[in-house]
Amino acid sequence: MDSSSSGVSYKKADASYFEKRGLSRYAGVWSLWALGVGAVISGHFSGWNFGFAIGGWGGMLVAGIIIAIMYLGLTFSIAEMSPALPHTGAAYSFARTAMGPWGGFITGLCENVEYVLTPAVIVTFITAYVNSILGLDPAYSPLLWVLFYIIFLALNVFGLELSFKVTLVITLISLGVLVFFWISAIPNIDFSRWALNIGVGPDGKAVELPEGNGSFFPFGISGVLATLPFAVWLFLAIEQLPLAAEESVDPKRDMPKGIILGIITLMVSAFMIVLLNPSLPGVGAFHLSSALEPLLDGFKAVYGDSGVVLLGLVALTGLIASFHTILYAQGRQIYSLSRAGYFPTALSITHSKFKTPHVAMLTGAIVGLGVMMIIWFALGAEQGGSIIGSVLLNMAVFGAMFSYIMQAISFILLRKNLPHIERPFRSPLGVPGAVLTIIIAVVTLLYQVQDPNFTKGVLWVAIWFAVAIAYFAIIGRHRLILSPEEEFAMEHKQAALKASAAKA
Repeated sequence: MDSSSSGVSYKKADASYFEKRGLSRYAGVWSLWALGVGAVISGHFSGWNFGFAIGGWGGMLVAGIIIAIMYLGLTFSIAEMSPALPHTGAAYSFARTAMGPWGGFITGLCENVEYVLTPAVIVTFITAYVNSILGLDPAYSPLLWVLFYIIFLALNVFGLELSFKVTLVITLISLGVLVFFWISAIPNIDFSRWALNIGVGPDGKAVELPEGNGSFFPFGISGVLATLPFAVWLFLAIEQLPLAAEESVDPKRDMPKGIILGIITLMVSAFMIVLLNPSLPGVGAFHLSSALEPLLDGFKAVYGDSGVVLLGLVALTGLIASFHTILYAQGRQIYSLSRAGYFPTALSITHSKFKTPHVAMLTGAIVGLGVMMIIWFALGAEQGGSIIGSVLLNMAVFGAMFSYIMQAISFILLRKNLPHIERPFRSPLGVPGAVLTIIIAVVTLLYQVQDPNFTKGVLWVAIWFAVAIAYFAIIGRHRLILSPEEEFAMEHKQAALKASAAKA
């Protein structure tokens, strides 16, 4: 079957093809909420705080508000599209229906970069915490990476129910840790003295103000905008929720609720951590601007160093929650593109007993680990470790920003071209919310370009894209399968063409 206008060819797979690629339904509202919040929560434990160095406290707060607005526009758009197109493909599925096979593939590729590399970045943070807590030699870090991947791949592969239960438990523990920190911090904060202890030196860089009481915006408006990429860490990966559509018991009812509850939870948590962590005596915004373990530093400020091992283990929970949940998303994202033939179809075979996409998860993990190992052994432990943490992080954020832009465009096009599809939930922000998402994502990318690590990351993303696009152009586009995402898109395209012909 040909689709000549898009230059692609389809074949209709028999029942046995989909039997080998079956998923099972388990997730309800709270499982979906935990999947979304758990994916993001590590960003509240570390990473966001580097923004203080270029924006000060007020810059970080306002950047966080701007990014929260972008994610509100995105999540409300997704909350409308996901129950209307309840397929595992998520971003690829939305873009495929709105923009055709090439639009779907490019959007899926952007998410692929994000979901393969983000777990790799997080596992380096987990390993750094473990090395610090147990006093291990960083030279053995690759062994710990492999160990963590094996443990959490096993939890994801051996049963959907187990995976979602683990997700819910570790997400609740992570949030419990944050709430415990807020309650501990509130009686001890000295906001003006510590949160406002950043000034601007003669070279234009951040300097510490010994008495605090500095400006809310030491770097002005440009500092606020430059802080946007760091504020992304407070919300990055909430958009993975629709990947669970075919494993949700009732996606049309539960998916919008899970997404909206998730973003509200994250907005409250983001505000509390940005306010309280730098306001503690002995911590401060200046110290946090380069701290690798900001939450652990906050706990030490309140409780001292006596329980550092216990506090370190507590601070690990958020990283573990995100690692586990993004591995889940990685598997479903690769699975959906493979089931439809965009990636080799062997990747979408599911486990005969557990009905989980084990081949996709294992392949994504091998690629992520492979990239880390190459960097580590090519550059050495010290330089390799810093490159993995910064360059891969920038590659992941780059992929995410482009996927946000494509999803927001998809939302606008679906509203315009397919107004009559069933929409169990309608975004209260509508098209203006999607437009805001696009504008803020573009501005964030423009400021991210100014980070030298970004340039290195983009080069490798370009190679990733070039290889994948070459595969699709030469092989993949001639082997597409009529998966649920593809059939939905083609049926509604035909219906739209008939409707426009009838009007004419």
